[in-house]
Amino acid sequence: MSLFALDQQPGEARYRRIAMELEKEIAANSKAGMALPPEPELAARFGVNRHTLRRAVDELVNAGLVERRHGRGVFVLRDPIAYPIGTTTRFTSTVACLGHATDSRLVRKKMITAQGGVAKRLALQTGDPVVWLETVRLADSLPLVLISHFLPATRYPGLLDAYDGGSLHALLLARWGVQLARQESLVTAALPLGDDAELLAMPRNRPVLRVKTINRIVDDGSPGEYALSRFRADRVQLQFAF
Repeated sequence: MSLFALDQQPGEARYRRIAMELEKEIAANSKAGMALPPEPELAARFGVNRHTLRRAVDELVNAGLVERRHGRGVFVLRDPIAYPIGTTTRFTSTVACLGHATDSRLVRKKMITAQGGVAKRLALQTGDPVVWLETVRLADSLPLVLISHFLPATRYPGLLDAYDGGSLHALLLARWGVQLARQESLVTAALPLGDDAELLAMPRNRPVLRVKTINRIVDDGSPGEYALSRFRADRVQLQFAF
């Protein structure tokens, strides 16, 4: 590929001009999920060193247009998914209705004891048994949200063994006859903690949307689940519709 002559404006950093040209090309010719040419190829095309080219790509990453995938390259991002937050939102059915392929992976499950905020939100006594499940939900094979589910163990006997992935709420309804409805959701932005970034396949310096949700049992109004969700902020925008 021939060298590209940059029409650089006075005082304008060269890497910014490269970023602008790449942004135009992405808008005109690229589809979501498409890989950009390798950095050496782009650097040769624009007649710059790889450091300058990398700064240009960083501009696109910070703008949410592309993402780096370790060992694979730089890929054009899909438009953020408008994910509705309603009283009975279910990830699988909601995202599927938006036209995306969905999947769910069980990361870990464990029996723990109720402490602090978990005990308070589930209206349990300190030390009561709680089922802790952690799942990663994917859209179009890409991680979108990591969810920690906390459920009162006495309300769902056998849940720890019964759940191996898929729709948790569908299982609760089919096996225990429990239908849940969202009572409230609190949303904050924060950097990923622990192994959240690894599980979401994202950089540690990019924010997640942390959503704390209490789901109540429709029949009696008691707390049936406390969930802490971490959405990739570059892949989703939350739409509240109650």
